[in-house]
Amino acid sequence: MDASMYRLLADAVLILHVGVVLFNVGALVLVLAGSRRRWNWVRNRTFRLLHLAAIAYVVITAWLGIDCGLTVLEQWLRMRAGQVSYDDDFIAHWLSRALFFEAPPWVFIAIYTAFALLVVWSWVRFPPRRAAR
Repeated sequence: MDASMYRLLADAVLILHVGVVLFNVGALVLVLAGSRRRWNWVRNRTFRLLHLAAIAYVVITAWLGIDCGLTVLEQWLRMRAGQVSYDDDFIAHWLSRALFFEAPPWVFIAIYTAFALLVVWSWVRFPPRRAAR
Protein backbone atom coordinates (compact mmCIF):
# COMPACT_ATOMS: atom_id res chain seq x y z
CA MET A 1 0.00 0.00 0.00
CA ASP A 2 1.39 3.43 -0.86
CA ALA A 3 1.67 6.48 1.41
CA SER A 4 -1.40 8.21 -0.05
CA MET A 5 -3.60 5.22 0.89
CA TYR A 6 -2.29 5.27 4.48
CA ARG A 7 -2.94 9.01 4.63
CA LEU A 8 -6.48 8.50 3.33
CA LEU A 9 -7.12 5.77 5.92
CA ALA A 10 -5.67 7.96 8.70
CA ASP A 11 -8.02 10.77 7.68
CA ALA A 12 -10.96 8.34 7.67
CA VAL A 13 -10.06 7.21 11.20
CA LEU A 14 -9.83 10.87 12.24
CA ILE A 15 -13.32 11.54 10.85
CA LEU A 16 -14.65 8.47 12.66
CA HIS A 17 -12.99 9.67 15.89
CA VAL A 18 -14.56 13.10 15.55
CA GLY A 19 -17.90 11.36 15.02
CA VAL A 20 -17.44 9.38 18.24
CA VAL A 21 -16.64 12.56 20.17
CA LEU A 22 -19.67 14.31 18.70
CA PHE A 23 -21.81 11.29 19.57
CA ASN A 24 -20.59 11.30 23.18
CA VAL A 25 -21.26 14.99 23.65
CA GLY A 26 -24.29 15.32 21.40
CA ALA A 27 -26.10 12.29 22.80
CA LEU A 28 -26.02 13.74 26.30
CA VAL A 29 -27.27 17.10 25.06
CA LEU A 30 -30.08 15.33 23.20
CA VAL A 31 -30.99 13.19 26.22
CA LEU A 32 -31.19 16.22 28.50
CA ALA A 33 -33.06 18.42 26.02
CA GLY A 34 -35.22 15.60 24.71
CA SER A 35 -36.28 14.46 28.16
CA ARG A 36 -37.51 17.95 28.94
CA ARG A 37 -39.36 18.09 25.61
CA ARG A 38 -40.73 14.56 26.04
CA TRP A 39 -39.00 13.10 23.00
CA ASN A 40 -39.50 9.37 23.56
CA TRP A 41 -36.64 8.27 21.32
CA VAL A 42 -34.03 9.76 23.70
CA ARG A 43 -35.05 7.15 26.26
CA ASN A 44 -34.42 4.29 23.84
CA ARG A 45 -32.45 1.67 25.77
CA THR A 46 -30.16 0.69 22.87
CA PHE A 47 -29.25 4.31 22.14
CA ARG A 48 -28.55 4.95 25.82
CA LEU A 49 -26.49 1.76 26.23
CA LEU A 50 -24.35 2.69 23.22
CA HIS A 51 -23.83 6.14 24.70
CA LEU A 52 -22.96 4.79 28.14
CA ALA A 53 -20.54 2.24 26.65
CA ALA A 54 -18.83 4.90 24.52
CA ILE A 55 -18.20 7.27 27.42
CA ALA A 56 -17.26 4.38 29.74
CA TYR A 57 -14.57 3.35 27.25
CA VAL A 58 -13.17 6.89 27.22
CA VAL A 59 -13.09 7.16 31.01
CA ILE A 60 -11.68 3.68 31.65
CA THR A 61 -8.88 4.08 29.12
CA ALA A 62 -8.06 7.54 30.49
CA TRP A 63 -7.91 6.31 34.09
CA LEU A 64 -5.75 3.34 33.09
CA GLY A 65 -3.45 5.54 31.01
CA ILE A 66 -4.23 3.59 27.84
CA ASP A 67 -4.35 5.43 24.54
CA CYS A 68 -7.65 5.21 22.68
CA GLY A 69 -7.61 2.55 19.99
CA LEU A 70 -8.67 5.07 17.35
CA THR A 71 -5.82 7.40 18.33
CA VAL A 72 -3.31 4.55 18.14
CA LEU A 73 -4.63 3.43 14.75
CA GLU A 74 -4.60 6.95 13.32
CA GLN A 75 -1.04 7.57 14.55
CA TRP A 76 0.14 4.25 13.12
CA LEU A 77 -1.43 5.03 9.75
CA ARG A 78 0.09 8.52 9.72
CA MET A 79 3.55 7.12 10.45
CA ARG A 80 3.11 4.60 7.61
CA ALA A 81 2.12 7.52 5.37
CA GLY A 82 5.32 9.34 6.34
CA GLN A 83 3.42 12.01 8.25
CA VAL A 84 4.25 13.40 11.66
CA SER A 85 2.17 11.86 14.42
CA TYR A 86 1.19 13.43 17.75
CA ASP A 87 2.17 12.20 21.22
CA ASP A 88 -0.74 13.21 23.45
CA ASP A 89 -4.30 11.90 23.44
CA PHE A 90 -6.82 12.68 20.71
CA ILE A 91 -8.90 15.27 22.59
CA ALA A 92 -5.84 16.99 24.07
CA HIS A 93 -4.16 17.17 20.67
CA TRP A 94 -7.11 18.50 18.70
CA LEU A 95 -8.27 20.89 21.43
CA SER A 96 -4.74 22.20 21.58
CA ARG A 97 -4.68 22.69 17.82
CA ALA A 98 -8.19 24.15 17.63
CA LEU A 99 -8.24 26.22 20.79
CA PHE A 100 -4.59 26.43 21.85
CA PHE A 101 -5.65 24.67 25.04
CA GLU A 102 -2.89 22.85 26.88
CA ALA A 103 -3.27 21.04 30.16
CA PRO A 104 -1.70 18.12 31.97
CA PRO A 105 -3.31 14.69 31.42
CA TRP A 106 -5.07 14.75 34.80
CA VAL A 107 -7.19 17.71 33.64
CA PHE A 108 -8.55 15.71 30.71
CA ILE A 109 -9.12 12.68 32.98
CA ALA A 110 -11.10 14.91 35.35
CA ILE A 111 -13.16 16.33 32.46
CA TYR A 112 -13.88 12.86 31.06
CA THR A 113 -14.84 11.59 34.52
CA ALA A 114 -17.12 14.56 35.24
CA PHE A 115 -18.78 14.11 31.86
CA ALA A 116 -19.29 10.39 32.51
CA LEU A 117 -20.83 11.18 35.90
CA LEU A 118 -23.23 13.53 34.13
CA VAL A 119 -24.14 10.70 31.73
CA VAL A 120 -24.77 8.38 34.69
CA TRP A 121 -26.86 11.09 36.37
CA SER A 122 -28.92 11.38 33.17
CA TRP A 123 -29.62 7.62 33.42
CA VAL A 124 -30.97 8.09 36.92
CA ARG A 125 -32.88 11.30 36.21
CA PHE A 126 -34.18 10.25 32.76
CA PRO A 127 -34.03 6.45 32.73
CA PRO A 128 -34.05 4.64 29.39
CA ARG A 129 -37.04 2.56 28.42
CA ARG A 130 -37.38 -0.60 26.45
CA ALA A 131 -38.84 -0.24 23.02
CA ALA A 132 -42.56 -0.92 22.81
CA ARG A 133 -43.39 -4.07 20.89
